[in-house]
Amino acid sequence: MMRVRLRATLGPRAAGRLRLLPEQGPVAEGVRFWDGVLRIPMGPEPGNRAEARRRAERAGALAAAALPEGMPRAVLDARALAPEEAVAITAGLALRAPAGFRLDLWHGDAEALAPLWDAEWSVLQGVMLARELVAMPGNALTPKVFAHRLKRLEAHGVAVQILRRGAMKRAGFGGLLAVGQGSANPPRLVVLRWAGRIPAAPVVFVGKGITFDSGGVSLKRGAMHEMREDMAGAAACAGAMLALALRDSPAPAAAVLALAENAIGAAACRPGDVVSTLAGYTVEVVDTDAEGRLALADALNYAVRAFRPEVVIDLATLTGAAIAALGHQRAALYGNDPVLAAALCAAGEAVGERLWPLPVTEADRRALDSDVADLRQCSPERGQPDGSHAAAFLREFLGGEPLGWAHLDMAGMVGEAAKGKDAPLSIPGGFGVRLLCTLVGARFEDPHRL
Repeated sequence: MMRVRLRATLGPRAAGRLRLLPEQGPVAEGVRFWDGVLRIPMGPEPGNRAEARRRAERAGALAAAALPEGMPRAVLDARALAPEEAVAITAGLALRAPAGFRLDLWHGDAEALAPLWDAEWSVLQGVMLARELVAMPGNALTPKVFAHRLKRLEAHGVAVQILRRGAMKRAGFGGLLAVGQGSANPPRLVVLRWAGRIPAAPVVFVGKGITFDSGGVSLKRGAMHEMREDMAGAAACAGAMLALALRDSPAPAAAVLALAENAIGAAACRPGDVVSTLAGYTVEVVDTDAEGRLALADALNYAVRAFRPEVVIDLATLTGAAIAALGHQRAALYGNDPVLAAALCAAGEAVGERLWPLPVTEADRRALDSDVADLRQCSPERGQPDGSHAAAFLREFLGGEPLGWAHLDMAGMVGEAAKGKDAPLSIPGGFGVRLLCTLVGARFEDPHRL
């Protein structure tokens, strides 16, 4: 990750380095190099704080893209910016700068900048962890390797528990086990805990972590090489937990990550199979390529039973329907709590990881009625709202607890296709980390709210 040094003044050596100068002007003019200075257009005046942050981050992304090849170090002249804008433009640079790049952040009030940058750095570390995990190929990041990698979070005060196949079988994780039973790499359930300091029920994240998704017996068609990214939801949850720990968040939090490889094999789950889940429900498998909801169902039910959370939020690259509805501009948001949904949307707007609410109706649940099980995993009919069906399926595994729940289908927010002007920073492989951290900071870190 880019190294940053805060400076209130410049010495002779620093003054001789390439200087990046943010200035007012339309983005369409592009970056201009003049008199030894890269001049970065900031765009139109923002209407609110969220727009100001996004504007500054985009300017940082522009600056990173304009750096001369092989340039090891530069100075960001942020003296004309407010401290918050200076930190945001530095974050935009950090998320795009080449490995090993170093930046001198020049601002007249370096002391005011320091705590803001420390908090931003913590979140960026979480984003980088998520990116690192998503970038790993499926043969390198198996469920076992993924779980072992997360053990490193213990060094930052995060408690890590790993459930292996035997423990999951005894406990009744039939959904997650069914997804992974065709693979030579058995599944894992990873539980991350951050104690915090506020005596309150935790906010719990649940992540889908399919390290490679072949579709199983219902074999995928098309760009299967991209299916190494089907664990981006779990990666985002892990990154958010690291960020909360690094900034010493007072809010208690936890994450439950369902890790598996959906492979073809003699033991693989088949369409028509009936699976018993942790919640006690039986599920008719219709399509083995709709495996994510099976894995998430067990993880969600475990999260609710183990933690009695204040809210639970699951993240998953779950359905093509989310991409059909929203493209690559926003993730789909489903849930049962309008206040939580509004808070998530506000957090997403603040950091450029935008959401759009979609409905879950009783008709969606009725579409999952089965003649041979308590419910079926998806509808076999074509032209159905599969994103809403998936959300209706997951809602069944909350156990009837009166808690806020949100489901983020981020299928369109991962990979090269998701790059765009509204989200140029966290893609690929970091969507959700800053969203979750912003939500926790805005809603769950105030002890007086209880």
